[in-house]
Amino acid sequence: MRIDPGAAIAEFAALFGERVQTGEAVRRAHANTLTWIAAEPPDAVVWPLTTEEVVQIVRVAAGHRVPLVPFGAGTSLEGQVNAPRGGISVDLSRMTRILSVSPSDLDCVVEAGVTRPSLNAHIRDLGLFFSVDPGAADATLGGMAATRASGTNAMRYGTMRDNVLSLKAVMANGDVVVTGGRARKSAAGLDLTRLLIGSEGTLGIITELTLKLNPIPARIIAMACPFSSLGGACDATIEATECGLGLARVELLDALQIRAVNFHSKLSLPEQPHLFVEIAGGEAATEEQLRDFREIALRNGAMACDWADGEEGRRTLWRARHDAFWAVKTMWPGKSVIASDVCVPVSELARCVLETVADIEASGLTAPIVGHVGDGNFHVLPVVDVESTAELARVRAFLDRLVMRALDMGGTCTGEHGVGQGKMAYLARELGAPAVETMRAIKSALDPFQILNPCKMLGDGLGN
Repeated sequence: MRIDPGAAIAEFAALFGERVQTGEAVRRAHANTLTWIAAEPPDAVVWPLTTEEVVQIVRVAAGHRVPLVPFGAGTSLEGQVNAPRGGISVDLSRMTRILSVSPSDLDCVVEAGVTRPSLNAHIRDLGLFFSVDPGAADATLGGMAATRASGTNAMRYGTMRDNVLSLKAVMANGDVVVTGGRARKSAAGLDLTRLLIGSEGTLGIITELTLKLNPIPARIIAMACPFSSLGGACDATIEATECGLGLARVELLDALQIRAVNFHSKLSLPEQPHLFVEIAGGEAATEEQLRDFREIALRNGAMACDWADGEEGRRTLWRARHDAFWAVKTMWPGKSVIASDVCVPVSELARCVLETVADIEASGLTAPIVGHVGDGNFHVLPVVDVESTAELARVRAFLDRLVMRALDMGGTCTGEHGVGQGKMAYLARELGAPAVETMRAIKSALDPFQILNPCKMLGDGLGN
């Protein structure tokens, strides 16, 4: 049911003036913009500057039963920022203060609108960095926590789940909840931090985070290894993981993705399946890991293992990897790109990837593969003409089979993109109906009027 937001918008305008906008262009920019899911704009956008202002927004919205959709940078990939019931987009991107940094404790406190690059620029001279690197450079840390983001560094440093010590969130009744302190462990009460991480704004609006930091390693080596086969690249990843090499990153790009990267980033990489690998640590440790990984890669069909430890070379390599989505967009102009991910146990990686490639070929699709394969997570990027009903149907059927394949191998329907609107149908298949009903009970208890990001993850709260 869509609620008339007019009275709420008038109250917001009185409170926040020019920081409330209702123009069509602004509203559409705050709907889903990066994927094939249809955009569903909000009725208005408001930009709070403090937690206290978020409290005001929530209380006004609750009084009028108007939905609120938290918004960071709009880089989510499963429709998390859409507003299917209308309402207000709460844009936290102006909450950009870095409130404190403690080098001795390796932590910091930031507002939700801070981005990873801005945080790392702030702490670089302290010899520190924040590790979670989802690829979207302008993703906000609040949005990354809300979607339980991970990315290229997850193999060594973990995901947002592992790197958020505590957070501050505004709940649906306007209460401000602080989920913990700065201690590295606690046995006090329920783990509300982990409850809110990955909740996609459906349980509370995250406004502040306490994050773990890491020392910048003494040496960082980047490697690009072309392989004679995709299976060989996967097998090398599995073997390196089984040996416990402690690699920082292991990224897979298939031959089609390499072709797109070369075209987009003006590179000349061999158009073969590649592993991009990063090794980090002390001088002796990195030399040993470099030697060991080269042996594993060559044994599994690597054609070369070129490496560099200069910052410029490493930056070029990882920029090419992070531009994978845009490279596909550039290579096939006028087409839509559907970015979907699954994650399987690393031991099942080769089988899952190769079966997926066979499915792509049998379906007659164009779909590059790229992934953070060190932890079994890979992405498929089908290119599709969304105006073609038949082509879109083939892609949808393929993506359904992709998820079912991953689930049958003990995996998950989403390693890092989240559920949003795009993968709601798979939750019960993956977790079981009792688990989903438990989640719905938590949602109903914390948000009885269903105003926080409705119609995401668990449906609309009305039995749909």
